Amino acid sequence: MAIRKKSSKNPPVLSHEFVLQNHADIVSCVAMVFLLGLMFEITAKVSIIFVTLQYNVTLPATEEQATESAFLYYYGIKDLATVFFYMLVAIIIHAIIQEYVLDKINRRMHFSKTKHSKFNESGQLSAFYLFSCIWGTFILVSENYISDPTILWRAYPHNLMTFQMKFFYISQLAYWFHAFPELYFQKTKKEDIPRQLVYIGLYLFHIAGAYLLNLNHLGLVLLVLHYFVEFLFHISRLFYFSDEKYQKGFSLWAVLFVLGRLLTLILSVLTVGFGLARAENQKLDFSTGNFNVLAVRIAVLASICITQAFMMWKFINFQLRRWREHSAFQAPAVKKKPPVTKGRSSRKGTENGVNGTVTSNGADSPRNRKEKSS
Repeated sequence: MAIRKKSSKNPPVLSHEFVLQNHADIVSCVAMVFLLGLMFEITAKVSIIFVTLQYNVTLPATEEQATESAFLYYYGIKDLATVFFYMLVAIIIHAIIQEYVLDKINRRMHFSKTKHSKFNESGQLSAFYLFSCIWGTFILVSENYISDPTILWRAYPHNLMTFQMKFFYISQLAYWFHAFPELYFQKTKKEDIPRQLVYIGLYLFHIAGAYLLNLNHLGLVLLVLHYFVEFLFHISRLFYFSDEKYQKGFSLWAVLFVLGRLLTLILSVLTVGFGLARAENQKLDFSTGNFNVLAVRIAVLASICITQAFMMWKFINFQLRRWREHSAFQAPAVKKKPPVTKGRSSRKGTENGVNGTVTSNGADSPRNRKEKSS
């Protein structure tokens, strides 16, 4: 009886989609633990810190709002737990968009590996930017930021926030913190990780800075403006991947990008350099959240200006690279001139050849043999 040998083949490698789904299932289980904790009295006190917004205060009704009391929020250390929970939610939503939308499109379009990763990146970011723009614009309209721009610096410090304002900032921090584990889940290439870490760090630095320094009004306006420009870029890149002839979106994005950087600098200087500089209360007070001092204002303006200069530098390099590639593609092929030799052979070669090269019926033709014999 023959004994079957064990197969020496390597075990099957798990697919990338299976790995992503496995991580999403684990994260979903962790998030469900916090939600189920709300059902029991013993664990509800802990779970509620992760799920709901903390540090709420109730302001009594005034003469203008006689029938309603205002529920406002300020920030504290417990917000880290809330950010952690919604970071898990962001990972789950990321996996849903990837599996049910982007992966199906990738199978139909048959992208290369490079286009595949860029398409996934633009698909995820365009969905996030669109959602954040709509949400942020709703807050701006509901709180009359557009009709009265002086709200950006009036009555500073803005240490009390509405539910929508605080939840917006918690969601923004949660999304950009979730981008760190996604670098592992998405199997990002090593050469792309430094670029990813730089822009993730810049987002977290500025969003957290606006949140902790009670500059949430200015931060909201600048985020909506920036997200709109970035959404246009990534949606244009998605259309470009489907049809490489599509270039109009990038041209519009280039104009709006420059205008966005200019508006960001104008609003920042107007709010921090003029509005807060003329405020009466300019004393550092951690209890009330007042950071309106000269050193903080200089640091805020310097960080904004340096970031905008860095983005413009990257933008100019990107446009120059595209211009060089376009010029190289459009340039006509230059014909090489034949090397010129001295003596009669050059003349004979030109007469008997094509483009300076000797043909097979040139030097050995009957006429030439007759001339040599004579």
